[in-house]
Parts: sequence; C-alpha cells; structure tokens
Amino acid sequence: MLVAKNIVKSYDNLEVLRGVDLTVNTGEIVSIIGKSGTGKSTLLHILGTLDKADSGSLQIQNKSVFDLSVNELSRFRNENIGFIFQFHHLLAEFTALENVCIPGYIKREDQKLVENRAKELLDYLGLSARLSHRPTELSGGEQQRVAVARALINNPSIVFADEPTGNLDNETSDELHVLMKNLQRDYQQTFIIVTHNDELARLSDRCYEMDQGILSEI
Repeated sequence: MLVAKNIVKSYDNLEVLRGVDLTVNTGEIVSIIGKSGTGKSTLLHILGTLDKADSGSLQIQNKSVFDLSVNELSRFRNENIGFIFQFHHLLAEFTALENVCIPGYIKREDQKLVENRAKELLDYLGLSARLSHRPTELSGGEQQRVAVARALINNPSIVFADEPTGNLDNETSDELHVLMKNLQRDYQQTFIIVTHNDELARLSDRCYEMDQGILSEI
C-alpha cells in the first residue's frame, strides 16, 4: 500500500527526519510513537502528501506521489487518502452529514451517491440520529466519529491519523480504538497512526518508535 524510502526533512539547520524507511501493507494498522518533537507528525504529513520531503521517495498504491504536479497531487490526495486529526476540524456552520459529504463533493461525485454513502458511514458509526446536528451539538466523541466518517467518504486507500485520541477522555478513546479495529476487519482499511496512547499502539499490527529523526520498529 505504501513504500517510503530514505525520507529526509530539515528546517533550516534542524534535521528532523534522517533517512526514514517504511513499508505498510493493505489492511494493516501501523502506529508511530515517540516523544514530542521527534518528527512523528512531520513524517505523517509527508506520507500524507501534506508536506514535502527534502529527498527520498514515496509510493502509495504504486504511484510515485513525489512526481505528481500540484493539481495531480491534490486529486490523488482527495481520492486516495483520508485524514483524522486530534482536533476534528469540522466546519461549525454545517451539519454532521454535510461535513462528511464535503470531500465527496470536492471529488465531484453525484450528490445523491455521496449523501447515501455518508448516511451509511454515519449509521455504521452509530450516528444515524445525529445527521442534522451541528458540531456544537455533538459530544467530543461524536465529533471525532464524524471526522472518521469524513475521512472514509471517498473510500481512501489509506487513512492517516495524527493523535486521534489526544483530545478524548479514556472511555471515548477506547471506543475509537474499537472502531478502528472494526474498520480494519470490515473494510480492510489501512491506517498509519501517530499516537502517545500506549493502548492504541498495542492494538496496532506493527509499532514503530521515532527518536531523533530515526524510525525503528519495536
């Protein structure tokens, strides 16, 4: 699903990533742990095509994404990659259903098909009674589940999650852990997760540690 080789990234004189290699198979959950400031989120953003590496190569679904033009990359990202962040970044003026649909609309899919897919996802996530609620009317856990549905609306090849439980209480975090395992089981969904949550890391198929810009499997 994903093959990254010798990813290097610096900011001025600070070397953040020092030749990172990573291979992820379809249907795997891979987690990356490590202290703050070690380059975990930087790596995730590069793998998710939100940031550029100084050097190295990245293939997703056998596509060399570093070789794509800006427009090609935007389309590839929309069609193949989902994101879940610590802070859900839902749009306050839109309902749960509308927030989930936005990536599908950007993809220019048929509106009815997008809405039906969003309803199916929200039902799967236990939110069928909350379709018309705006983010301020939802709990933190419900907001994060809406964000998960939004990440999945375009049937992405891979989902990148940056501290997905960092803003949730323990019980809600546990529910999100179960949800990710269920998505892996039911949809063969691939995840790469940056986390400080040891329990989430243990639920992963493989776990890596980032230390001083070096990624090592543990």
